[in-house]
Amino acid sequence: MIARDLIKDTIPPLKTSDTGLKALSWMDEFRVSHLPIVNATTFLGLISEEDILNLNAPEQPLGNHSLSLSQPFIGESRHVYEAIKLIARLKIDVLPVLDEDQQYLGLITLPDLVQSLASIMAIEGSGSVVVLELNTRDYSLSEIAHIVEADDAKILSSYLTSSPDSAKLELTININKLEISRILASLARYDYKVIASYQESEYSRDLQTRFDALMNYLKI
Repeated sequence: MIARDLIKDTIPPLKTSDTGLKALSWMDEFRVSHLPIVNATTFLGLISEEDILNLNAPEQPLGNHSLSLSQPFIGESRHVYEAIKLIARLKIDVLPVLDEDQQYLGLITLPDLVQSLASIMAIEGSGSVVVLELNTRDYSLSEIAHIVEADDAKILSSYLTSSPDSAKLELTININKLEISRILASLARYDYKVIASYQESEYSRDLQTRFDALMNYLKI
């Protein structure tokens, strides 16, 4: 999934002729705290709610003010993971998308990004989750996938975490099967340490509930 696939065209960009008051009104209407300013299709920068509140005369056109605009953006062909990194690092809730000629195409919003992440990680699908602890030198996703597939199952997604204070890794895998007792036994037979496992009834439904609550929060 790339940035172009996530463009939100329901939130219009601001023009330099728009006032700060109009920008605040749009931010309230679309439930965002940032909006892009565009001259035709040229991206000028991202203005925040705080920027506007600091203006001496917000009723005047934005072009009348000397603005120090940040210019975060992502290229249309970049992967969604890069969009996630940018939004998290910059603490913004919209991310402008530009084409190869650096022309403005539209926005990626935080709720849409979270929704796409859920799709990539297969959060909304049924199945089971297994958490493994292993040494860095023993990590082999292909071998783990082979063990899972030997029981006619598939790994839908995986997530690897590590700590700078430890040589251990934690690998979380989402499997498209509810009955995984044989998979767990096979993993143990290959000396993989299973530190947690969750079936759909006790984990995925709770995860879906938490995800839905997050989405509702982001829409407030």
